[in-house]
Amino acid sequence: MKAVMLIGGEGTRLRPLTCNTTKAMVPILNKPFLEHAILYFKKHGIDDIILAMGYLPHSIKEHFGDGNHLGVSLTYVVEDAPLGTAGAVKNVEPFLDDRPFIVFNGDVITDIDLTKMVKRHNEVKPRATIALTSVENPNIYGVVETDASGLVKRFVEKPGWDEVTSNMVNAGIYVLEPEVMKYVPPSKFSMFENYLFPLLLERNEPILSYPAGGYWIDIGTPEKYLKVHHDLLMEWPDRGIRLEGKSELHRQTQIEGPVLIGEGCVISKGVHITGPAVLGPGCKIEEDVLLDKAVLWHGVKIGEGVRIKSCIICANSIIKQGCDVLENCVLGENVTIREDNAPAAGVRVWPEGF
Repeated sequence: MKAVMLIGGEGTRLRPLTCNTTKAMVPILNKPFLEHAILYFKKHGIDDIILAMGYLPHSIKEHFGDGNHLGVSLTYVVEDAPLGTAGAVKNVEPFLDDRPFIVFNGDVITDIDLTKMVKRHNEVKPRATIALTSVENPNIYGVVETDASGLVKRFVEKPGWDEVTSNMVNAGIYVLEPEVMKYVPPSKFSMFENYLFPLLLERNEPILSYPAGGYWIDIGTPEKYLKVHHDLLMEWPDRGIRLEGKSELHRQTQIEGPVLIGEGCVISKGVHITGPAVLGPGCKIEEDVLLDKAVLWHGVKIGEGVRIKSCIICANSIIKQGCDVLENCVLGENVTIREDNAPAAGVRVWPEGF
């Protein structure tokens, strides 16, 4: 079975994390997001993966190559212009075959059981199967209404509270029969959510729902990006400290796990790190710094005495001595923060702001 992963978007909701980096390459626990997705597919026996790409594709190709080092085969298909979710899959149609295939939204981290979902699809034999997940706030997603047998009756995109009839939403994971792609026009923008799936219902083509348990999160915003790190780290059985390679940790450093520390970090005297937290490779932390539930990308430098709480600090940024406290901030890549321009709590800091 083949999988199509939709990673063509610019990740605008995730900015400034994606100002210079495609969403697929944004690090999750010091590995590109796409690597986590590839290993998820491989776990379920899916090793033939088509990447539907658009924004900054070259960095992905350079990093992953043919996928052989991860035990998979990767095919790259680049859009000339944005085509939407259904249009992107239509664009890769020449690389599909006559078997059902999986479509996976590139915003999602999940442990939904793909093996069971595919098995259910093959048993019922609908035209499409859609994974559903429950959320507290369905207003920002696509609500899916089903009948008693699990067949989809209606789609309601981003409903108001007066339209909400269910908290089960589209999880962005589909099993499709190749025949459904005949309904998608080539080289035109079209979406599964408000074009293809409603059209299938109009044509009385059955769509099956697959209510999925387990973990699911849309990492499309910095807040969710930080949350997924906290969630994954808290799943560590020992909630301890993990070193990815050789680093220099002063003996008077205090670290309360779960904390992941990349290779080549230098952590000075009196530093206190409280997990869940991540330090990317090559970070340098000066004396008496407090890092509390923070995510630092590679090459970040933190000056003496700085306090950082629940922040995301992107690659090669520098926070100089005297900045005191940064809380609930998101700093883009290559940002330098001095005492006279330290941001207020809760403010996103963009590179072009300095």
